[in-house]
Amino acid sequence: MKKFICLFILIFSLLSTHSISKENIMILKLKYGEVLIELFPEKAPNHVKRFKELADGGKYDNVVFHRVISGFMAQTGDVKFGNTNSPNFNLALAGTGGSDLPDVKAEFSDVAHTRGTLSAARSADPNSANSQFFICFDSAPHLDRQYSAFGKVIKGMEFIDMIKKGDPNSGSVPNPDKIVSLRSK
Repeated sequence: MKKFICLFILIFSLLSTHSISKENIMILKLKYGEVLIELFPEKAPNHVKRFKELADGGKYDNVVFHRVISGFMAQTGDVKFGNTNSPNFNLALAGTGGSDLPDVKAEFSDVAHTRGTLSAARSADPNSANSQFFICFDSAPHLDRQYSAFGKVIKGMEFIDMIKKGDPNSGSVPNPDKIVSLRSK
């Protein structure tokens, strides 16, 4: 009987963990294919909340990858100046804007900036993250505990690798790729 109870508890815990984690899966559609991203609300709850709010509100749709550095990261998320369907679109200003919501305070954690890590972009002020984010192409340990990592690509990293790269120094991308859509699963 004890074995049955232990087995029941084990199965129930696995099922409940799967259903909880499913709530934190995002689908990033690129012209190259779909990317699945797992969010880490236990590590950066405010960043996850903001990201999901903007994504599920359609704010990231048609936003360009304005800064992409080969071997480092692809940055996007400027919903003010980076949305190609907005009258405010301005590639020269992309990377300087954000949403109309207040900035999010830093949530540094032990999540390492490795290949596929999703992290909040910000200015020199650690508490200035708003809507912009980046995905690491490779490990970037110099960013650990300096930027708020809040997710990880779990499928489709090959499509992230296909994003058009920018200038090797500045990362500036002429005629950049863009997010087709980004939503909760």
